[in-house]
Amino acid sequence: MSTIQPDTNPFKPEECANPISPKVFCADPTGVEYEGRLYVFGTNDHQQYDAVGYNGKNSYEHIKSFVIFSTQDMANWEYHGIIDTAKIAPWIINSWAPSIVSRVEEDGLTHFYLYFSNNGCGVGVLTATHPLGPWSDPLGKPLVYQNMPGLENCPSPFDPGVCVDENGKGWLSFGGGTDAGGCKIYSKVPKIVRLGRDLLSFDSDFISINVPYFFEASELNVIGGRFFYSYSTDWQSREHWDREDIPAPSVCSMGYMTTRTPLDGDSWEFQGGFFLNAGESGMEWCNNHTHVMEYSGRKYILHHTMHIQERMTTQGGFRCMCVDELPYSEAGFPLAKATREGVEQIGLLSPFGTHSGAEMCTCAKMWYEECGQGKMAVKSLSSGAWTYLRGLDFSSGAERIRLTAKGSGRIEIRLDARDSEPIACMETASGDWADISAELPEKTTGIHDLYFLFSDGNICLKTWWAE
Repeated sequence: MSTIQPDTNPFKPEECANPISPKVFCADPTGVEYEGRLYVFGTNDHQQYDAVGYNGKNSYEHIKSFVIFSTQDMANWEYHGIIDTAKIAPWIINSWAPSIVSRVEEDGLTHFYLYFSNNGCGVGVLTATHPLGPWSDPLGKPLVYQNMPGLENCPSPFDPGVCVDENGKGWLSFGGGTDAGGCKIYSKVPKIVRLGRDLLSFDSDFISINVPYFFEASELNVIGGRFFYSYSTDWQSREHWDREDIPAPSVCSMGYMTTRTPLDGDSWEFQGGFFLNAGESGMEWCNNHTHVMEYSGRKYILHHTMHIQERMTTQGGFRCMCVDELPYSEAGFPLAKATREGVEQIGLLSPFGTHSGAEMCTCAKMWYEECGQGKMAVKSLSSGAWTYLRGLDFSSGAERIRLTAKGSGRIEIRLDARDSEPIACMETASGDWADISAELPEKTTGIHDLYFLFSDGNICLKTWWAE
């Protein structure tokens, strides 16, 4: 039996941790930790890509869903499919740029609140008691909308950023568009408001923040009682900058403001730019939308680039979510930039528990298929397709590999290199899902990377585990 010849053109190289997904176009990431796992949500650019094709443009009008990924080690990410916003909240125009927060409520459950842009017309919110749902629309209408009472000088009240402070109070920022005053540098378009106890209503007036070179992409954090408002700067030139103590933020980069009294609009102070445009790091120029958070004792910035688009050579403006370290503190955000390398793996995976086939670091010639009960499987698109997982600890020794798969062909298991000799080969049969297994020629111990290679198209891998 000849071995499978692996595809040699992955859109995400094995040595890189960015982007999060090697296949799915997605953007505007937000994240939340739950039961020791990091869940990241993003705008589903792939919905636009599916509608307009390889030569089409990402003008966002077809996007009405969110994608969900999760990880426990920052290297291998499981794809959980989409949140179908249009089905849950049929009143929407679009759903972009989510921002999520969680809080333990009186029922003892952790409740999740996912705020999102309803096109540029407002802000909606979905709720759930698990990051994977089921999600519901508690209001049946927008939370924020254009020209609502008390909301002035905010032509596009979108791009929400939400946080919960140390006292359990919720806060929401949002805004986009051009200031009615036409000011060249400063804009009072972005708004902040204190949320009601239910996180679905308001408990203050809308307060304007006077922001230099404001464009979009609001985000809120509270660190040590200090509020951090971050945003994307605009594209205009900086020759009229009026400060000598702080450099002007670079074009279409991330800047931030701080205060300890968020409802005092005059108390917000500009602290500078902190995350450069990907174009300043030798990548393709694009907009950005970031989320700053701590996970497993490390501090990260979630953002997007166009890494996959660059390798696909499409020019439509389709984005992909990434993660880099940002060692921030109460004192402020350091200046950082996007990288292709991404972040370090923060823990080894155990191969002895059940893993989804949709969990991987990268892949080639693969896509996804729903396999029931909200679960996703991977599906080979042609011969030589493969998936790759980084950093598995076989220390106690594995003697057998078991898979749940379907399709017609063969799956090979390889260690450490995609062109290494297979340690196991399993034949799959077309039809329904079936459990198959192979005994390893010798006990596998130590730390290894793991590859699944597929001999033909339309082979699906649902789950796998070692024994």
